[in-house]
Amino acid sequence: MKKLLYITFTFLLSISPSLYSQKAYDSGEYFKFKIHYGIINAGYATVELKDIMYQGKNVFQAKGYGWTTGLTKALFKVEDDYQTIFDKNNNKPYQFIRKINEGGYIKNQQGFFDPAKQNVFVKDFKNNTEKTFDVTPNVQDIMSSFYYLRNHPDIDKLKEGESIVIDMFFDDEIYKFRLKYLGKENLNTKFGKLSSMKFRPYVQSGRIFKEKESLTVWVSDDINKVPLLIKADLLVGSLKASLIEVKGLQQPLNTN
Repeated sequence: MKKLLYITFTFLLSISPSLYSQKAYDSGEYFKFKIHYGIINAGYATVELKDIMYQGKNVFQAKGYGWTTGLTKALFKVEDDYQTIFDKNNNKPYQFIRKINEGGYIKNQQGFFDPAKQNVFVKDFKNNTEKTFDVTPNVQDIMSSFYYLRNHPDIDKLKEGESIVIDMFFDDEIYKFRLKYLGKENLNTKFGKLSSMKFRPYVQSGRIFKEKESLTVWVSDDINKVPLLIKADLLVGSLKASLIEVKGLQQPLNTN
């Protein structure tokens, strides 16, 4: 159960991009997910987007929050807060927050991106440190990646078995996040039967996941690109995250 919410937000990164020039999202969008560990209702996660002013610019602020409930909370309390502030036009991140408590494993960081200098200044409040890291021109943080991928321009060029790769800054380093397209599938959901796009994010094996291909993600096959279902095989047990509430979509979900 350790890193439960980290896993969930990693799943949420895996949302596919929009097929259209219109953005897949806008201010006011809200998702809520129920997380199951095996047959146990382990917790919930929410993701919401709003407009704010940042350094004189009208930008997006995204907030992701996750927590354990019931027996899971008693055994392993999790409260995770992930936030990002990013540009409305090019999706480049300006600032991120990562404030987590996972059974006593604590991180409390803020990062400030400087696109001109291609670096990120990270304050670590738990360890009382400040460091600057070089980054690539198109780098994303963990939350901004979620929105960047939903409008990625190459999704309509993908054939089954092909992948999209982006640079993501996480845990003080850049790594290549790879997303493999597996094709389309009809999926039964709380909102009806939906046409979905199926993806496989590649993850590190050995720490949490059984294999690099332990994750599978389904997203709505429409302009919204809504995350519908996430499944994972862990080193111990399995995890599933299902969408149970959604608000502020660009268009209604397309049911069959």
